Amino acid sequence: MNQPKDYSATTTIGWVRVARIFSNVVSPPVIIALLGLALSLKELPNLQGLMWALLFGFWVSLMPILLVVYLLKTGRITDLHMNTRRERRLPYITGVVGALVALLVIQIFSGPELLRCLAIYSVIALSFMAIITHYWMISIHASSITAATIIAGLVFGLWIALLLLPLVVLVSWVRIYLRRHTGSQVLAGIALGGGIVLVMAIGGCFV
Repeated sequence: MNQPKDYSATTTIGWVRVARIFSNVVSPPVIIALLGLALSLKELPNLQGLMWALLFGFWVSLMPILLVVYLLKTGRITDLHMNTRRERRLPYITGVVGALVALLVIQIFSGPELLRCLAIYSVIALSFMAIITHYWMISIHASSITAATIIAGLVFGLWIALLLLPLVVLVSWVRIYLRRHTGSQVLAGIALGGGIVLVMAIGGCFV
């Protein structure tokens, strides 16, 4: 794959800059944290639900973000979006560990069931991502937004999923436009995220 369009400050201008900002806003940690907040408040629409969402967001989303920022500041990675497979390994492992911690706390202290399901999804999805990325740059952006859309549809209703569906298309297009992924890598991400959620739904999660 060619060098990404937004790889340097000199190329991140105009529509490339807009696409880069959009890609940052809908990054997987942000999407999963927001989904966790919505699911937690759906089950516990009070301060307790908010606290569970904050705990989940810290371990599953904030911890990997802080690690990536640290790696970037110390020069161990060259770009926030980590354009090589090697750069993504440690953040994925950190994400799996964080999701396992969140799942353990939710299990022990009887946290929201929907949040428990999302923690399980995070463990499974990030584990698959870590394994696949060792060989191939599958798109976690496409995987996360697809999973979030299907989960939202299962929990909040079909109309919510239909409202979010354009985001799946837009996120996928942006990742290809920026040359961060190929079409096949984006499609694989969509299939992985959607497939995991559907299997979990058959098993009783998010329904």
